[in-house]
Amino acid sequence: MKITDLKAMTLGGFTVIRIDTDEEICGYGEAHCPKQQVMFLKRFIIGEDPTNVERVMKKIRFRGAFKPFGSPVSAIEMALWDIAGKAAGLPVYKLIGGKIRDKVRVYCDCGAGVRLDPDDPKSAFSPEAYAEKARIRMNMPQGFTILKFDIGFHGGQLLSVPGGVYEAERAYPTKGHVTERGLKAEIACVEAIKDVLGDKIGLALDCGPGQSPPAAIKLAKALEPFNVLWAEDLLTGDHTPYTDAKAYRLLTSSTSTPILTGEQIYLRYGFRELIEQHAVDIVAPDICDVGGLAEAKWIAELADLYGLLIAPHNIGLPIAF
Repeated sequence: MKITDLKAMTLGGFTVIRIDTDEEICGYGEAHCPKQQVMFLKRFIIGEDPTNVERVMKKIRFRGAFKPFGSPVSAIEMALWDIAGKAAGLPVYKLIGGKIRDKVRVYCDCGAGVRLDPDDPKSAFSPEAYAEKARIRMNMPQGFTILKFDIGFHGGQLLSVPGGVYEAERAYPTKGHVTERGLKAEIACVEAIKDVLGDKIGLALDCGPGQSPPAAIKLAKALEPFNVLWAEDLLTGDHTPYTDAKAYRLLTSSTSTPILTGEQIYLRYGFRELIEQHAVDIVAPDICDVGGLAEAKWIAELADLYGLLIAPHNIGLPIAF
């Protein structure tokens, strides 16, 4: 079997790819980048046997990088496994170790609060707005057992607070040091959510990236009474082209609030220090950015070896999900 073509189209802001073969078996993948970035890799895979997944990946893996530049490579890897599974007449999970559970818990990403005033975007960042969103989401028919909300720099909550932060810019991602007023505003939103959810539904928080280490430690410690499932990307994170394992280790060792990061990281090597040093409590690789299915599995196994949890990140279409 040989690869004969690579095609890509934009769908709902995401890129769907298809790899064609000379045996009329095709495979699909999903990329979170412009389709032109995926098509650049076409010349490197034409003529290869798609069922030799690792052999093909060795030709293109070094051409990726941290989010969003790992997405073209990741999409191709997904499509290669799709072809391999179809050629073998088996679901892909049978080819990479088999199934160990019949259900997988998913959480609902809620963003910020409800925009209480249609003419005022900042009205979505009040404690009342967050409480109202929590009431809506906890009553959804899907019965989610975990809800994740944006506070801090993620989604703009902190930037909506006058005098809430020093030096931060409105460009995303940003960096800044949170003031006492800003910290109080963050906690007020969390308190409002917890008043609605109680202990029936778990609460996770996406907080950054970009808080200074002292501000991150203060927030994490202030969150301890609320027993949140995790505080995400407080330091580096989404679209940050590096990780800072030492800073995360300092943060994690300073609090009982579980610390999570990883959605922007490319390849298992990017997670090695975080995991080996127990710099975080939870890792969050995104299959669309980390290098694909097998890469995410390697990371999960390494995390398990060191006693860390994993909460894979996903935003997009059902192909990657």
